[in-house]
Amino acid sequence: MKLAWFEQSVTDYLSSFKYFADQFDYSAGHCTELEQLIDDYSAFIIDESNLSNWELLKEQGMGGINDLVDEVRKHSARCVAILEKYRAMKLLQGDAEITNYFRNIEECIEKEFGSFQVTSASSVLLVGSGSFPMTALLIAQRTGAQVVGIDIDNEAIELGLKVTEKLGPGLKITLKNTPVDLLDDMNAITHVIFSSTISNKYEILDQLHPLTNEHVVVAMRYGDQLKSLFNYPMQDTDVSKWRLVGNVLRRNDIFDIALYKKS
Repeated sequence: MKLAWFEQSVTDYLSSFKYFADQFDYSAGHCTELEQLIDDYSAFIIDESNLSNWELLKEQGMGGINDLVDEVRKHSARCVAILEKYRAMKLLQGDAEITNYFRNIEECIEKEFGSFQVTSASSVLLVGSGSFPMTALLIAQRTGAQVVGIDIDNEAIELGLKVTEKLGPGLKITLKNTPVDLLDDMNAITHVIFSSTISNKYEILDQLHPLTNEHVVVAMRYGDQLKSLFNYPMQDTDVSKWRLVGNVLRRNDIFDIALYKKS
């Protein structure tokens, strides 16, 4: 009975994500409801009582749940991108309220690289900067590092530039709609951060190998098991290129972090 409730809950979340994605019209009309949905889903993902249901589904061979996981991950990621646009537009209109989801993300940023610290001499590449580039702002504000953020959504870049101009004037932040293989000065990059909601992040990691210096450190945000409902999971890497040097598991955070260095 409990297992059926769990699967139905995920199905209901998927329906809600599809609904709010379809309702997005560049106004803030559905912002509050979407914020609440994302906050509720975040709580669902990090609720340890749900982990046993996930494990039971896995033991039973998952069945059709794999398709459900793929769908809910794709649509929740889309809604997070929309929520970032809402938050950016609200900020630009004078409302800087923060939701629980964003608070959780910002708490994660605090310990992103573990012992591989970012300093004022660092140059950080953020893959998937989004419309509200929290990571870029926090790193630049607290360390003085140079931060380059890229995103495939040109609208996200435009909003992100306005947000950084408002919250971090003078900070060394550059945002571009440019693929990694066309970026300048890639050899100067010391740290790379991947958003957890990028589906092809490991393909991009392979692209980075010949472009970056031998000391670069990569923080790959990911989510396995229950967290894979919200994040793309960890994958094996080509051991001749990248080696896993750290795996930061955060029980109460929405994603975990795999740290890689070149082999």
